[in-house]
Amino acid sequence: MSYECVLNAWHDNSDELAGFLTQRAVSPEEAEDLLQEVFVRAMREGNGFCGLDNPKAWLFRVARNQLIDRQRLRKPLSDLSEITLETHNESRSPVSELQQCIARNLPELEEHDRHILQACDLDGMTHNDYASHQGLSLPATKARVRRARQRLRALLVQNCNIILDEQGRVCCHRALSVLDR
Repeated sequence: MSYECVLNAWHDNSDELAGFLTQRAVSPEEAEDLLQEVFVRAMREGNGFCGLDNPKAWLFRVARNQLIDRQRLRKPLSDLSEITLETHNESRSPVSELQQCIARNLPELEEHDRHILQACDLDGMTHNDYASHQGLSLPATKARVRRARQRLRALLVQNCNIILDEQGRVCCHRALSVLDR
């Protein structure tokens, strides 16, 4: 197995990777450990690494994932009490938690945002019908819906543990624990 392509890509990108990790890691030592882990992962890929269209992007993606994994391991764990365990068994489903979160945050929006979201997203009115009833053009209605959704999404992220994917779309909801309420 030839590691020449791995070594060439490493030579071209290791300084930039080191800077990236140093800015984001807790310490320079942790950054160095993460850098070594990225190198090992690249070496393990072997010939698969050589077939990559963009080895730099792959290296940075692995580095970012290593950082995320390390940060997750650092999160403090809470002791569970008897009360927490009992309450957890009675907890609501994530879908009902999310519905309640939306219901709690809708009133925080301005009236025009609440109205358009209620009509188009919750009551199922089409954008065409809403535009006709409100005397708006279809493009204006779509723009208003988009902006209202963005404002609601910001509230949900802030107040309800909504998690976004890499493209900024809502990917999942982490129900609030008893300690978060």
